[in-house]
Amino acid sequence: MSKTELVEFVAAEANVSKAEATRVVDAVIAGIEKGLKKDGKVALVGFGTFASKKRPAREGINPLTKAPMKIAAKNVVSFKAGSKLKASVN
Repeated sequence: MSKTELVEFVAAEANVSKAEATRVVDAVIAGIEKGLKKDGKVALVGFGTFASKKRPAREGINPLTKAPMKIAAKNVVSFKAGSKLKASVN
């Protein structure tokens, strides 16, 4: 499902205009981003948990030249599905 399809679904389910649904979807995404920056974790009970994790620097291999290279440390976002989401997919 794309963002456009999600907006259309929210608009239909909540009986609001697509413009309002777009603002709502954008606000939810912005809230998750802000929560990850501030606390490093956003938990939506039943849906899942977004968490920011630090990935350490490591040694890698360039697939073209097979030469060793250094991969810089960075923060990555992980998602762990909640029980209700897992149950709805099965």
